Amino acid sequence: MKITLNPNEEIVKMIKDGLIERGGYCPCRREKKEEYKCMCEEFKAQVADPEFEGYCHCMLYYKSK
Repeated sequence: MKITLNPNEEIVKMIKDGLIERGGYCPCRREKKEEYKCMCEEFKAQVADPEFEGYCHCMLYYKSK
């Protein structure tokens, strides 16, 4: 298993800027819930699944098998 940043530098910059503006909460979600703090609970669960391969909700991180 390997987690990497999205290779698209524009997306990475946009998401990181959004994270700074929102205090670490996912900029792709309206609500500021603890479960949406980056790295969000949804992606942590996906990372725990050995069969999952793909991007997190905001496409900042990619998990490969």
